[in-house]
Parts: sequence; C-alpha cells; structure tokens
Amino acid sequence: MLLDHDFVFSFYGDDFTGSTDVMENLTINGIRTALFLAPVTLEEVKKFRLKHSLDGTGAKDLQAFGIAGISRSLRIAQMDAELPPIFEAISKIPADFFQYKVCSTFDSSPDIGSIGHASDLAFRYFPCDWIPVLIGAPFINRFCVFGNLFARVDDVTYRLDRHPTMSKHPVTPMTESDLRRHLALQTKRPARLLDLFALEADDAQQQAAFERLNTRQGEFILFDTYNDEHLLRVGKLVVKNKSSKTQLIVSSSGANVAVARYLQAVGKIAKPPAPTPPQKETTILALSGSCSPQTGKQIEHVLSIGFEDMRIDTVKLIDPRHRDQEQTRLVEQATRALSSGRSVMLYSAKGPDDPAIMATKQRLEELELEHASASQTLASVKGRILRRILDIVGKKRVVVCGGDTSGHVARELGIYALETRMPIAPGAPLCTAHSKQPEFDGLEITLKGGQNGRQRYIESIMHGYNIDS
Repeated sequence: MLLDHDFVFSFYGDDFTGSTDVMENLTINGIRTALFLAPVTLEEVKKFRLKHSLDGTGAKDLQAFGIAGISRSLRIAQMDAELPPIFEAISKIPADFFQYKVCSTFDSSPDIGSIGHASDLAFRYFPCDWIPVLIGAPFINRFCVFGNLFARVDDVTYRLDRHPTMSKHPVTPMTESDLRRHLALQTKRPARLLDLFALEADDAQQQAAFERLNTRQGEFILFDTYNDEHLLRVGKLVVKNKSSKTQLIVSSSGANVAVARYLQAVGKIAKPPAPTPPQKETTILALSGSCSPQTGKQIEHVLSIGFEDMRIDTVKLIDPRHRDQEQTRLVEQATRALSSGRSVMLYSAKGPDDPAIMATKQRLEELELEHASASQTLASVKGRILRRILDIVGKKRVVVCGGDTSGHVARELGIYALETRMPIAPGAPLCTAHSKQPEFDGLEITLKGGQNGRQRYIESIMHGYNIDS
C-alpha cells in the first residue's frame, strides 16, 4: 500500500530550526503539517486545526505532525533520558513514516548529537526491515555524492570536512565527509550505499540494486542525491519498499520532498497553490545566536538599512555577576528603539571569526564552565530577553537565528505549535505561532538555522515575502 494511515509523516527534529524545515517542505508540497514543541496524543493531533491553509481546499486538519527536539546538543546519557519517552509517545499515533530528522549538514559526533545512537533508540519503537538515510537536499544546496556530503555556499561547493562553517563547528565539527564512516563511529549498525550509478539506471535496475543492498534487517541504506530527479527516484524506492506500518527514516528534509513529490506523481496528494503573503511590517525584532558567516552577512545588511545595532555582550551574559545588568541594558535599548519606530537587530556575533567568540571562550575557561552547558545557558537567557521586550512593546514580527536560541525563545513565549505562514527561504519559513499565552497566539515568527537564507533574508521577513531571489 502507498498509504496506510491518516498521517503520512510523524517526525522528531534533532534541533528546532531543522524541525521547521520539515514542516515547511511538507506543507508546500501538499501535506498539511504542524510542528509541536512537546509530545502530543492522538486526540490532540486530530483536534488540532491550522490557522491558515495552503492547499486551496479550506481543510485545516493535519496530515503530518512533528516534535521539535534538542537531541543535536545532547550527550549519550542525556539522549537515553530524553528520547525514549518522546519516541514512545509518537509511536502511539499511527503514521506511514516516522522520521528522525537530522541537519542536512549531518553535524554530530559519537559523544554529542549522535545520529547513530538516536537511530538505535528510535528503532526500538519503529522496528523495520531497513532504515533509509537520505541527507542530500538539492533544493537547499546539499548534495550526497558517492556517500560524501557536500554543501554549497554562495557560488562555491564544499565537501563537509572542508566547509568554512561546519568544519569549524564549536561543538560538533565535521572532520569526515563520508557519511558511512561518520555513522560507523556512532553505531554498530552498518550503512550501505545506493549510489548515483544505481539512481541513473532504469526502474527495474534501481529496484534490483536496492534488493541487493537490503539483505539484513535494520541496516541503514544511504542514498546519493545530486538533483531533483534523484529525489523523485529515491521517494519512489522509499514508498514502494516501505517495510512496516510505520517506516523509520533517518534524514534531512530531502526525504520529505522526495516522498511528497512521488505521492504527487502518482496522484495521492496535490501540490497546493502559492500562498498569499502577509502584509509588510514597519518594525520587526530580530535576535541572532548564530555565528555562521551567512547570518553574519544578514546582520550586516539590516544594520546598513537602519536596524538598531545591538551587540549582546556574551562575556557578561555567561558571568552570573553581570548577567542581570546586561539583560536590563538590552531590554531597555530595544524597547526604546521599537517604540520610536526602528527595527532591532540583537546579535552575539557577526560570523565565525568575530572576536567576541574567542573572548567568550576565554571567559568560560576562567569561570571553569563547560562549553556545551554554557551555550545552553546563553540561549536560554537570550530567550528571556526577547520575551521581556515583547512583554513591553506588544506583538511584533520576530526573526530568530540559531537552533538553540530558537528553541528557548519558543518556550519563553509559550508556543506549543507552529505552522507555515509563508515560505521565505528554503528551510526557514515565516511561521504562525500557536501559544497558550493569548498575547503571543498568532505571533508571526521565523526560526532560522545559521546557514539558511540569502543576504536580505531578515529584510524579507519584514516585507512578508522573499525579496532576495
């Protein structure tokens, strides 16, 4: 069967911005989706109604749902405590596919954010004959070629172990681009490769290549993916070889697009019409906890067009003696600017070479604080700062850059679910928030990964549509 359940996809995202990426790609490809911040029951998912509909039918019930997670920043023991209860809750809601969603740059390590270990945990709740691994996502310039992962930045394509950001990631630097080798350090579960030669063959040869690889239960099958046609072919293989009522997938949003486009091709779902943009806002509030070069360019751009320049002193924020004073300074300056009609850009760094990064690391050493826990503290404090600003100035359209920061902002605002309001850049849509706090219900917010969006992305959020194409 192509589809066995009311829900096509359930998913868990290993960070917040990656979770919104799945939601966006399912929505724009005709599968109505909501992203929840905590596990939900079958009754809650069935009762949930979207505030907007992109499919042109007016139907606002769900066909897919996901849970925004934090496992990319967790150590093994923390994963063992965090993930099983969530996987168990999701497994009680029948869906055709359960996706453990990972970043399209696959950043992880044997100790932190282990994709292999998380897959082993998920397999307990979603047992299946084989586990598709699809990381390539050509629509966001991620390519898997003969098992090696590449990412394109502007006009340059980098192998992941030579990528200017991911090879220098402060917590999980990518030092190996061969995903089979990378996974082998994280799990004993073997990974086999269905490569470009197989994908370029005819349907019968593709299926035969798959069957040659699929000989032992529970093994990974990694798919090369270089272009959109490969996505469609992978989608067909994944759907036609679905091995259980709920098929486990470990993947980027490439799998969502692959499956959705195949279901469109066979007439199971229809692609929705282009959404209507929201109105332009005169002032917005932007907060960045990212140190990626792409976000750095976006920060520089909005400062050049008149956003209030508000650098966050992270050296003070990590020091309990100065934290309250720095928070108060930022809140007061931001509320003054917004009240006078100026948009605000709060940021902790302008790219990976910002001197503030090294200064913060040195202060961490002086305070004898662990980097991973300090990063979570900083993200939490930034979330509280944004909440305090909105408490004073009221509902504003919000931009948040950085996965950890996004998760903490959402929790501070009482957001329990998100839906796609308007695609702006691949993997970084403008969303509508569902909040238990009335003052934030319906808030328009974007939660962006560091590498997502072009130079005018933040300005595009102000306009309500992509002005940077």
